[in-house]
Amino acid sequence: MHIIDAEDAACLRRIALLGGCKGPVRLSTQTLGDQLGISQQTASRRLQSLEKAQMISRTAEPTGQFVLVTRSGEEHLRREFSEYAKIFDVKDEQYILTGTVISGVGEGRYYMSIPHYQEQFQKLCGFTPYPGTLNIKLNPQSVQIRKRMDSLEWTTVPGFKDEHRMFGEARCIRCTISDIPCAIVVPGRTHHPEDVIEIISGTQLRDTLGLQENSDVSVVIG
Repeated sequence: MHIIDAEDAACLRRIALLGGCKGPVRLSTQTLGDQLGISQQTASRRLQSLEKAQMISRTAEPTGQFVLVTRSGEEHLRREFSEYAKIFDVKDEQYILTGTVISGVGEGRYYMSIPHYQEQFQKLCGFTPYPGTLNIKLNPQSVQIRKRMDSLEWTTVPGFKDEHRMFGEARCIRCTISDIPCAIVVPGRTHHPEDVIEIISGTQLRDTLGLQENSDVSVVIG
């Protein structure tokens, strides 16, 4: 994880405020300098420093320079937001996600059957996950709530390597469905769209709760 100083962090925030997390933004060093109250040369050095730290990427086109906040840069900003959230007790807020049950492609069953992940989730979440995940398609309002949850403290589940391949890390956060302890799990590399979440639990949730395809379900976090 790269560490950046306060001046670079201020520059990164400014780029994000201009829309750099959503897509490349056209940005000259003169404009950036004016907005930050620094010289054009200093603004250029800030961009170079952020690019070296892999917090941004830059492309030069005939119409000007375009700057994009990378995934690492966005994660840095989310950590900053999480720290401010602690000050203002945002972490104590309860989140409720609603959606409908959908079928997955079977990847959850495979990964939740691996002893390493089972042991890690038992240690971090307090239960040994049933080999499989409950996939939920969120309603539009809950998609926005899910995005806000990125400011919370997620637990990292470390990856590992066996003699054949590397298994990536994941993130998880505890939750409940009908008072049953669960966790939302986000693989490091996920193929799910932003409106789909995966839930793990120590029980087969479909059977325990009588859920079927398209059943309505509410997930409580906090």
